[in-house]
Amino acid sequence: MHKHIDQIKKNESAPKIIRNLFSKNEIDKFMNLYNELPITVHNKKQNVIKKRWLIDYSRELEELFYKRLSDHIGDFKYDNLKSDDGTDILGLFQESYNPIGLHIDGGFNFEDLIYKQSLIPLTPVGSTVIFKNRFYGQSTNFTTDENELQIKKLNYGQNKRSSEHIGLFGNKKFDEEIHKKYLNHEKIENLVGLEIELVYKWELGSMLIFDRTNLHCSSSVIEGKKIGLTTFTKK
Repeated sequence: MHKHIDQIKKNESAPKIIRNLFSKNEIDKFMNLYNELPITVHNKKQNVIKKRWLIDYSRELEELFYKRLSDHIGDFKYDNLKSDDGTDILGLFQESYNPIGLHIDGGFNFEDLIYKQSLIPLTPVGSTVIFKNRFYGQSTNFTTDENELQIKKLNYGQNKRSSEHIGLFGNKKFDEEIHKKYLNHEKIENLVGLEIELVYKWELGSMLIFDRTNLHCSSSVIEGKKIGLTTFTKK
C-alpha cells in the first residue's frame, strides 16, 4: 500500500469532464504526433497498440498539454514510465480494438504521492467507466480469471493481477442492466460490490480527469478501434 495514503486522500476529488478544451486543429496535431511515435508495445492477445509520448517529439504540444492540465489540477509532476534511455515520458497513447478491463493506475513506487490522471479521446466513439470504489495499492488488473492470476513474472510497467477487490467493497451484486449496457466484456462476478460514479462518453476536444485511486475500465462500447492519450501525475 502507498505510504502517504492520508495525503493522497486529501487530494482526492470527484472525476470531472472538461469539454471544448481542445480545438479540432489541436486534436489533429495529437493524432499526427501519435502517427509519428514508434510503437512501444503491440499486445496481440489484448489487441492493443501502445506508444509512449517521448520528450522532444512536439515541444508545442508539450507546452500546450501541461498548461491545459495544470489549469485544472494545479502543479503536478509526470509519473509515467521511463523511456528506454531513462528519460521521462509525457503520456501513453493506446489504440484499442477491445475494451480494457477493470484496473487502477496506482503506479509502482509506494513512496510517491500519486495524484490525478487524465484521458484525452482522439477518436469519437468509446466510453470509460469510473467507479466510486478506490484502491491504494500499486497498478493492478482486477480479475477472477485463474489463468490471469497465475501470471507472476511481469515485465517493466506491467500491472500485477489480483482478485483482492472481491469482498473488499461488500458483496452486493452488480446491476445487471448496467452490466449489459456498458460492461458485458467483464464477468459480472468480477464487479461485485462496485458502484459506478461516472460513465464518460468520449467527445473529441474534451478531457477526463480522475484520481489514480479510482477503479475504472473501458466500457464495451467500441466501433472498430479507439485511440486515447492517458497521462499519470503525482505531487
